[in-house]
Amino acid sequence: MRWVPLARKEARAVASSKGVWLLAVLLVPLGYRPNYVGWDALGPNITAGYVQMAGSALLPLGVLLLSYRSIVGERTSGSVKIVLGLPLTRTDVLIGKVLGRTAGIAGPVSVAFLVLAVVGIVDHGVFDPLVFLGTVVLTLLHVGALVSVAVSISAVVSRGVTAVGTVLGGIYFPFVLFWELLSIGLFTGVTGTPVDPFDPPASGPLFFLLRLSPGGAYRVVSNWILGVGNSPDLFNRVLTKFQPQVYANAYVVEATFPPESVPFYLHEAFSLLVLPAWIVVPLGLARYRFTRGDVV
Repeated sequence: MRWVPLARKEARAVASSKGVWLLAVLLVPLGYRPNYVGWDALGPNITAGYVQMAGSALLPLGVLLLSYRSIVGERTSGSVKIVLGLPLTRTDVLIGKVLGRTAGIAGPVSVAFLVLAVVGIVDHGVFDPLVFLGTVVLTLLHVGALVSVAVSISAVVSRGVTAVGTVLGGIYFPFVLFWELLSIGLFTGVTGTPVDPFDPPASGPLFFLLRLSPGGAYRVVSNWILGVGNSPDLFNRVLTKFQPQVYANAYVVEATFPPESVPFYLHEAFSLLVLPAWIVVPLGLARYRFTRGDVV
């Protein structure tokens, strides 16, 4: 594994930066948002829900901004020639950058989750460690998917401004902030069926589309771990959907489909495959371009 020294160097560089620790500090207040509906349904395990909230708010933007210069920044400074002069293939460079940067971000982020765990125990009592650990591991997989996307973009563009524009305009806004709106628009445009977020149609393609983004897949699987319902929405919105005489704009399979008519592809296990796909597919495309293009 020739990429290990590069990954180690990358991890140290990221973990020692001010940006990643600022992100970790901000994740605690963004994640810690107690709510009655969550406490009533989950009890102490609401602490794992705080991790989901932290992983869905600022974390995607922070990870993308911490990763988009990983290769294009070295190309601009000229130091990429030193990296490529090492006994590494360009595939090794991509793998080392992704794994090293993921590890460098995962450390401080895990510290934030540890703080949330302590606060949760103090406020709510001892939670199920497997539920909490499962949510944390899944969140770090989410981080890895976002790092892979940003590093892949960094590998195929020639300027930093192009990289940040692509990361924000091509990934963050469409796939993180506005994926629900884009999915609804695409579904309505193709089928002609209007979508009321408070009472969505029982359409398998619509619900499947909503969980194809990294964040949608992440929330589907984390909700599965929490046991709150099959949905790409935050756990508290999912739980609110089940409240009597309460309307919530959440896309919850159990609240929309009769049990016998749920399409098999809406099972949470399929969403567990989406996050690895967001790691492998961008890296594969970047590798094709990076190994054939002039990056210096």
